Amino acid sequence: MSETKVALVTGGTRGIGRAITLDLAERGVHVAAGYLSNGDAAQKLVDEARSNGWSVSVHQMDVSEPEDCVRFANEVIEAQGQVDYLINNAGINVDRTVRRMTIDEWHSVMRVNVSGCFYMIKAVIEHMVERKSGRIVNISSIIGQTGNVGQANYATSKSGLFGLTMSLAQELAGKGITVNAVAPGFISTDMLASVPQNVLDGIVARIPVGRLGHPEEVAYAVTNLLSDRAAYITGAVIPVNGGLDM
Repeated sequence: MSETKVALVTGGTRGIGRAITLDLAERGVHVAAGYLSNGDAAQKLVDEARSNGWSVSVHQMDVSEPEDCVRFANEVIEAQGQVDYLINNAGINVDRTVRRMTIDEWHSVMRVNVSGCFYMIKAVIEHMVERKSGRIVNISSIIGQTGNVGQANYATSKSGLFGLTMSLAQELAGKGITVNAVAPGFISTDMLASVPQNVLDGIVARIPVGRLGHPEEVAYAVTNLLSDRAAYITGAVIPVNGGLDM
């Protein structure tokens, strides 16, 4: 096995996932970043990593398809010999009030945000158990803790990750594997790009630190949970929200 740590990051080429990928790569981790369709963003990530001498590979895949998750994991294990870290970051939102939400809009969010995490965990769990080592971090959201108008599907999916995280943490606690969740607040990413400025201003006014978060600040929380020094932290939900929900 390689001495270099290896991480899988789903949705790892944009937004929070991109920040996690670059943070880990800068620390000497080989990062395999999954992406769905934006090949330009994936190539830009690879170019930036290579220009800094960092090790990053990109893999087109759909977390809502179990076979894709297995293929992604197997590609990396075959190429790198191991997987040490899994960061389940891929997520989507399809916002609409429950009265107007279609059945397909409900299920599409669940398939990516909840089932996608489960599929990726299933794809690596036996490998980690066999090695008696591993770190799993699920990226949830403050919306899973507070709810939000027009986001019942998203909120349900993100709160579902808390139950998945705590249950799996208990199952794997004696096997050298930790499982934690990070719950970002309102972070300056593409997901907020379509929010009207007056609405954003209202959100910022409610945040005690007085600003939106940066993707790198979420990445920092994730990276710390992957450290050998974090071996006693499992089943936790780490908020990164500027004090918005205490």
